[in-house]
Amino acid sequence: MKRWLFMTAIVLVLLATGPTALWLSGEVNLQGHWRSADRSSAGLAPDPQRTREAVVQVYSARAFDWRGLFAVHTWIATKPQDAAGYTVHQVTGWRRPTLSSRPGTPDRAWFGSTPSVHATLCGPPAAAAIGRIESLLPDYPYRDVYRTWPGPNSNTFVAWLVRQVPELDVALPATAIGKDYLGRELVAIPPGGSGLQLSLGGVLGATLGAAEGLEVNIAGLVIGIDPLAPELKLPGLGSIAIPGLARGTQPAHC
Repeated sequence: MKRWLFMTAIVLVLLATGPTALWLSGEVNLQGHWRSADRSSAGLAPDPQRTREAVVQVYSARAFDWRGLFAVHTWIATKPQDAAGYTVHQVTGWRRPTLSSRPGTPDRAWFGSTPSVHATLCGPPAAAAIGRIESLLPDYPYRDVYRTWPGPNSNTFVAWLVRQVPELDVALPATAIGKDYLGRELVAIPPGGSGLQLSLGGVLGATLGAAEGLEVNIAGLVIGIDPLAPELKLPGLGSIAIPGLARGTQPAHC
């Protein structure tokens, strides 16, 4: 009994440490207003005036207000060959249907949070991915449902789409709460494209994948390790590179 209580205490500390550290550091803005928050470009997307080839990118940024202590918001941007601009595909909780595909700036700050790019496809692979994405969008199963926790939400959408587009073998951030929501399914292939994912409604589960490493989902929060990166994964903080061993990041430009 004492050992079980001790292990439970350790897990609770791990779950709370990251969000608490972000709150104390002030890294996540809890005082801003969405109307005045920064929505400028981060300069991460290839300039469509200079890049004729097709482009697909996967982005994330800290969620707005207190949600940013725990999670990120993810989205996908596409530009067909010779297109003059990008289309941004994302799910939000303030509109119905929840899914929107609209022309826009692909790398805009998410209401004050600078985005990160997790995957960039260019040329023929991007063109093939765009064809698949456009054909899949009408089939997204949660177009009229949105739940911040445990899903379905914006991260559920991106994970769902990535799983079905082979060209996008990208592991979503550990802080993308909702990426593990599988609806009534219990087993799936991870977004990274190789491995196995088990999930009980996005509340409890585990993932073992070539791109994700080992992730344990407890109440939607992820604790894990990616030995190939190598990185530790902690709730709120996300992936933390092990100094001196981290591999380089993928270039964002074509």
